[in-house]
Amino acid sequence: MNLKHVLRRNATALLALLCAQAPSASVAGSLPDNAVRAEVLPGWQTESGTRMAALRLSLAPGWKTYWRAPGDAGIPPRFDWRGSDNLGGVSYHWPRPEVFTSFGLRSVGYKDELILPLELHPGQPGQPIRLRGRIDLGICENICVPANLEIEALLDGPGRPDPDIRRALADQPRPAARAGVGKVTCALAPAPDGLRLTARIEMPRLSGKEYALVEAGDPRIWVSEPEVSRKGGALTVAADIAPPAGTPLALDRSALRFTVIADQNAVDIRGCSAQ
Repeated sequence: MNLKHVLRRNATALLALLCAQAPSASVAGSLPDNAVRAEVLPGWQTESGTRMAALRLSLAPGWKTYWRAPGDAGIPPRFDWRGSDNLGGVSYHWPRPEVFTSFGLRSVGYKDELILPLELHPGQPGQPIRLRGRIDLGICENICVPANLEIEALLDGPGRPDPDIRRALADQPRPAARAGVGKVTCALAPAPDGLRLTARIEMPRLSGKEYALVEAGDPRIWVSEPEVSRKGGALTVAADIAPPAGTPLALDRSALRFTVIADQNAVDIRGCSAQ
């Protein structure tokens, strides 16, 4: 791992520590100037029997929150729905995030508002779902503050399509097959504390500057900010990967997830084959 990545990794850990020491807030809480408000959009019952609802986070001007893989300067959101009734599982449909740079560190997330579609899988199809949960997330302006949101909503009946939820669903990164992605290969080489990953992705150029995000399939595995280069119809993405201290690194190529983001669109790519 080179010096730049060591400094970035340490800065990320320090940011998380500072945020953990800051005051927290609930959905109706006391963050500065109502920095974040949350509500559940009830949505509708789908043909497959799930419930397509959404979490709306409204952020004060100048504040932002983070995507599921927040980057060097972000805090990953955590959801706990164990207090819910008739809820068998939740599928998250993340809309395309933005890329921010602050103090030389990159983060990935949303400003102004996030509408996160939640596809709820009932334990007993056709019966009401009582959604109760806790959401721990980071929000940032000039400082980073943790918000602890308590959510509760009763979702009953067929509901009706919500245009805000539909727009968020339409704004998800496009699947690789629909985006014209071809062969995706990965090479792994030893690196200090872990592995050096180099992926070659055959895909059409996106409009604007291209960024890449890499998820290892295990949130405990640290991934450095990827280096991105393009040559013709292929994008090269390189990053260092390290396990938690004192544990071996078992990397599953099929679990790797690449998200390529540009100004107006994004592409979701799952897995890679050996070069």
